[in-house]
Amino acid sequence: MTNHPAEMYKYHTWANQTILGRIKELPSSVLSQEVNSSFPTIAHALSHIYAVDKMWYLVLTGTGMKEAFQACMPVNDSRLYSADQYADIFARLSEQYGDWFRSQTDLEQTILLDNPFAGIRQTRLSEIVLHVVNHGTYHRGNISTMLRQLGHASTMNDYALFWYQEPVKSI
Repeated sequence: MTNHPAEMYKYHTWANQTILGRIKELPSSVLSQEVNSSFPTIAHALSHIYAVDKMWYLVLTGTGMKEAFQACMPVNDSRLYSADQYADIFARLSEQYGDWFRSQTDLEQTILLDNPFAGIRQTRLSEIVLHVVNHGTYHRGNISTMLRQLGHASTMNDYALFWYQEPVKSI
């Protein structure tokens, strides 16, 4: 039986690798070129995706959301200097998620999520994983738009294309 949250996270990992692969093909300055978009630079967007992925990983592994958010704010505000550096941090975090997935027996179990922006609710682990994937998809779309605004083509990283690709390292 397919573990759909884990499969969607594999897609998320693949899509991050795909967009970063495209960015690696471009001049390194593309990361820091200012653009009038959702984020001032592509590096800002990548840092945001990573910070949110990390925050939710901390929540999934038992850290309160407020504490996880505070721990990841410096990451959100920092910028790396190369697509390779972003690829490295995303790969390490993906490995951590993989370890977490392998340790789970019931992704439909709920935790009490105390979201400082929205309040308290019972939330399934699978919902959190799907949110991580959805959030990344949304902001990879921003990055694709930013690349076009900077005069570069993006690359397709849709879920339907993922179906036809080589599988990423098993989670």
